[in-house]
Amino acid sequence: MTVTAAQSPPGDPGPGTGPSPVVPPKPPVPGTSLPGRRPGGDTARPAQPRRNLSTLRATDVYAMTGAGAASLALTWVMFDRLLPFNGALGFLVVAYALFVGLYALLVSFDEDGPAVRDRVAAAVVQSLGLVMLTALAFVVVYTLYEGRDALPHLNFYTQSMADAGPVEPLSVGGILHAIVGTLWQISIALTLCIPAGLVCAVFLNEVPGAFSRFVRTIVEAMTALPSIVAGLFIYATFILGLGFDRSGLAAALAISVMMLPIIIRAADVVIRLVPGTLREASYALGTSRWRTVWHVVLPTARSGLTTAVILGTARGVGETSPVLLTAGFTAELNTDPFKDPMVSLPLAAFELVKSPEPTYVARGFGTAAVLLVLVLVLFVVARVVGGRGPGRLTRRQEHRRVKASRRDAQRFTARTSADRQPVRPAPTRSTP
Repeated sequence: MTVTAAQSPPGDPGPGTGPSPVVPPKPPVPGTSLPGRRPGGDTARPAQPRRNLSTLRATDVYAMTGAGAASLALTWVMFDRLLPFNGALGFLVVAYALFVGLYALLVSFDEDGPAVRDRVAAAVVQSLGLVMLTALAFVVVYTLYEGRDALPHLNFYTQSMADAGPVEPLSVGGILHAIVGTLWQISIALTLCIPAGLVCAVFLNEVPGAFSRFVRTIVEAMTALPSIVAGLFIYATFILGLGFDRSGLAAALAISVMMLPIIIRAADVVIRLVPGTLREASYALGTSRWRTVWHVVLPTARSGLTTAVILGTARGVGETSPVLLTAGFTAELNTDPFKDPMVSLPLAAFELVKSPEPTYVARGFGTAAVLLVLVLVLFVVARVVGGRGPGRLTRRQEHRRVKASRRDAQRFTARTSADRQPVRPAPTRSTP
C-alpha cells in the first residue's frame, strides 16, 4: 500500500515557509510603590511631620503649668473677693474643676478634638492616681510619726503588756503577745485555706458545669462579705453552737472565712491564663485529668498561685472585727491557740488607741506601724514572686532542668549503644 502525503492547496505556503506567528506582549508586572515617593523617583517630603506621642513637648508643660496657676488664681479670687465661700475642701474641688476646663482650653489651641479628649482624660486619670498615692502616703507617714516614740524601744518587740500599766513608761511592755497571736492565727488560717482554695480553683476550671458556675457566683459574692458578718458566723456556730471558748482557733476560723474567697478568686484567674494547648498536649499523650492538673497546670501557674496565697494572707492579717468577736482580749502572752483569749496586731492597736493615756496611744500607733510593715513585706513578696509569667523559671529551676536533660541524654545514649551491639548467636552442638 502506498501512502501519499496530503498536499497543500495552491498559494498556501508550507508549514515551515510562512511568517512567524505574532506573540502578544506580556502584561506589565505589578509593582509596589512606596508612600511618599513621586513618580519621577524623587522623595517627597511629608506634608506634616509625624509626632511621637510618648514624648512630652514643651507646650504640654506650659499648658499644664498655666492651667494650674490660672485655676488657683481664679479660685482665690472667687473665695476671697467675689463669693462667700470658705473651706479647704471646697477650694480644692473648685480649683480642680477649673484646672480641667482651662487645660482643655489651652490644649485645644494646638490639637484637634480627639487629641484634646485624650489629653484631658490622661490628666484626670493621672491626677486621681496622684490623689490616691497622696492619701496612702499620708496614712503611712502619719502612723509612723505617731508611733515614733514606741518603735525605737527594743522591749516593744520582746515583752508583753502583762506588767505595763497605764502610767508605765514606754521602756516597759510591748506587743510580743500580739505578734505571736497574729502568727498563730495566720498559720492556722493558711493551713485551712491553701488546700481548700487551690482545690476549689482547680474544680472551677477543670470541671465546667452548672454546679461550678454556682460555686463561682458564691465565691464572687463572698469577696464582698463584711468582716463583721464572718465574725458573727463563727461566734454563732463555733462558740455559741458548739460550746468552744474564745481562742486563737476561733479567730483563725473567722479569718479563714475572709481569706478563702480571695485565694479562690485570684487562683481561678491565674489558672484560666494557662494555655489550653498545654492541656491538649498532655491529653494527647494519654495522661489522665488529675495528672495533667498536677504536672502541667499547677506548675505552669505556680507563681500566680503563690501571689494569690500571699494576697489572701495580707487580707487576713489586717482583719479586726472577726478577731474582736472570736479571740477575746488579753494583755498576757498566750502560745496555745486552742484555749484562752489570744490577741492579734490589729486588735491590740484598736484597744491601745482607745486609751486616753499618751503612752498607750503611742503603743497603739507603733503596733499599727508594725502591721503596716508586715503587710508591705507581704505585698512586696507577692510582687516579686508574681513578676514572672506563667511557665517562666528561676535560674535555679533552669539549672535543675538542664542537669535533668543531660542525665536523660546520657541514658538515651547508653541505651542506643546497647541496642547497636551485635547479638552473638548461641553456640550449637552437633550431634553424631
